[in-house]
Amino acid sequence: MNYAEIVGNLSKERIISLLQVEEQHQVVLSEKEALAKELESIRSQLSEVKQTLSWFKNQLFGKKSEKRPALELPTVGTQLFLSQQHEAENQAAEQQASTARTKVSTYQRGKAKKLDWAGKVSETGLRFDDTVPVKVIKVPNQDIVGLSPDEYEVVSTKVVHRLGQTSCYQVLKYEQDVVKIKATKEVLSTPVKPAIFENSLADVSFLAHLVIDKFLYHLPLYRQEQRLKASGIKLSRGTLVEYVNRLASLLKPVYNAHTVSILESLVLAMDEVPISAGVNRAKHKMKKGYFWPMYGDKQEVAFHFAPTRSAKVLTEMLKGKFTGTLLTDGYSAYVNYTSATNEVIHALCWSHARRYFIKAEQAEPELAKNALEYIQGLYKIEQEIKGKDALSRQAARGSQSKQIVDDFFTWLKNQQAKSSLLPSSPFTKAIHYCLEREAGLRAFLANPDLALDTNHVERQIRSIVIGRKNWLFCFSESGAENAGIIYSLIATCRLHDVDPYTYLVYVLQRVQTHSNLKVSELIPRLWKEKFSSNPLRSDIDS
Repeated sequence: MNYAEIVGNLSKERIISLLQVEEQHQVVLSEKEALAKELESIRSQLSEVKQTLSWFKNQLFGKKSEKRPALELPTVGTQLFLSQQHEAENQAAEQQASTARTKVSTYQRGKAKKLDWAGKVSETGLRFDDTVPVKVIKVPNQDIVGLSPDEYEVVSTKVVHRLGQTSCYQVLKYEQDVVKIKATKEVLSTPVKPAIFENSLADVSFLAHLVIDKFLYHLPLYRQEQRLKASGIKLSRGTLVEYVNRLASLLKPVYNAHTVSILESLVLAMDEVPISAGVNRAKHKMKKGYFWPMYGDKQEVAFHFAPTRSAKVLTEMLKGKFTGTLLTDGYSAYVNYTSATNEVIHALCWSHARRYFIKAEQAEPELAKNALEYIQGLYKIEQEIKGKDALSRQAARGSQSKQIVDDFFTWLKNQQAKSSLLPSSPFTKAIHYCLEREAGLRAFLANPDLALDTNHVERQIRSIVIGRKNWLFCFSESGAENAGIIYSLIATCRLHDVDPYTYLVYVLQRVQTHSNLKVSELIPRLWKEKFSSNPLRSDIDS
């Protein structure tokens, strides 16, 4: 019996009933497909949430190091890494910690208390007690050189106190004899060497240590104020703030010359780091600004402050001032700037690309491991050619690194073509990051003087990040600019093995009398060549 005969034997009511069942079946199938798609979407969202949660746990409790065990890499030129199947490494167990919540009582500001001071007050207003060591410095009277003691008499002694600092605070007590020439009745005295700031109570040694303690050793001014008080010296925080700002203004011409030297580089590495600077009174909170560190090829670094993170900052900093290769991460501002000018070649950092694959390790451990092996191969070659001349580095990159880079991007494209990876997968995002920036990641192959990453810039940023955890913010944008000036000179001193204290003591005493046309001689790199063999000292060091 065929289908037509079977249908013919059915009643009208039976046929209608079967059609209704079939319609209901189609509705159920449609609902099932919709539920399956919704379930897949929920699973994808859950995966993203797990990845985000894992990242936050690692930031709170895990290791921050990106180091991986060293690998024995095969000879370059063969099918590197693609045919290698390594056993998955044991993942370290996630650290768990519980945080105890403590109840913080509401703070109520009380009335200011008038502090009594029982110590000494000098002629300049310096207040200190008997526990502070005093170094007496006799200032010879130049007007009586060659005269016998019978030709003059000492009528009084003028005293000037200044605050100095070595390993501890110390008061410098200058004693200068005021003499009277008997024959002419003329009263003479030799003036004390002038302070850095007119009528200031601070010696140059104290001023140098003040900024070094804050910007090198991350000691906020309010803690320095407390340390002064504990040492028996009363000096307000407002005075310390004023000193820092005046020092930055004094050093600004040197900083400007320092920046010019950096912009003359053929290779310039840049990054940016956020900082709270200035008060938004409308919103009752701190404004967000940025330091833009520039690292030149003469081992010099400068921290330029700007209130925004937009590409226009790069235009102000670099337009018409820098022509060469700019090495950065993949931030769009750098892409926008370099694509709008033909004067700059944009190179990209391999370390930032590597971090995307590190983030993908938990989601795709095997694929992420293979990608990291490629990049580790590049770093192994860089380690081998470190210290060699430019021709040798160029030859090694052309014969070895290029093969790894070619294989790496071919492998990425093959992985991208596979449909097993979800668009939301961290590994998929890592692939897109690298493929979209392939030209910039390949730039190091054509320039032997170009570093593989911007890690050398990030190492300089570390001092700002650590300091920011201690002093938290800059109260004004001008204060942030001043901080950038001092950070730049101190950081560059350390890059050139120059003692920041010796450098600052010299420059602060010379900058006001040094020729404006030769101010570049005072930048750390050139100062080391010209003046480090016989620097000016503070009286406290003599």
